[in-house]
Amino acid sequence: MDMWMSLILAFHVLVALAIIGLVLLQHGKGADMGSGFGSGSSGSLFGATGSANFLSRMTAALATVFFLTSLGLAYLATHKPKATGGLLDSVKTDAGVTPKAADKPAAGKPAAPVQPAGAKDAGGDSKAKDVPQ
Repeated sequence: MDMWMSLILAFHVLVALAIIGLVLLQHGKGADMGSGFGSGSSGSLFGATGSANFLSRMTAALATVFFLTSLGLAYLATHKPKATGGLLDSVKTDAGVTPKAADKPAAGKPAAPVQPAGAKDAGGDSKAKDVPQ
């Protein structure tokens, strides 16, 4: 998922730079202020500014793409898979139970020795056939 986020982020930055460039190429409304009051060629249907030209339509299209990439980046940032401890934490033990944090020894304490099933605590009362090989 990190690869997709990097690609969308790179495309997002390129679209932002293109929007900046297109906005800087366009001339403002104040440039045609004199023609709006009767001087020059202001006899068009839409007034002095005219209908949307190529630059303004491209700016609107790139703004839409910028908005969509913003939503995509926000989705990818909030829907990351949950990180697990590692591969060995997901492996099941012989009993079919996954190890828990409570089963692990504390940081400063050594683990208690595990005795095989059927073994006695002291003294050798266990038989050789009871001890697993």
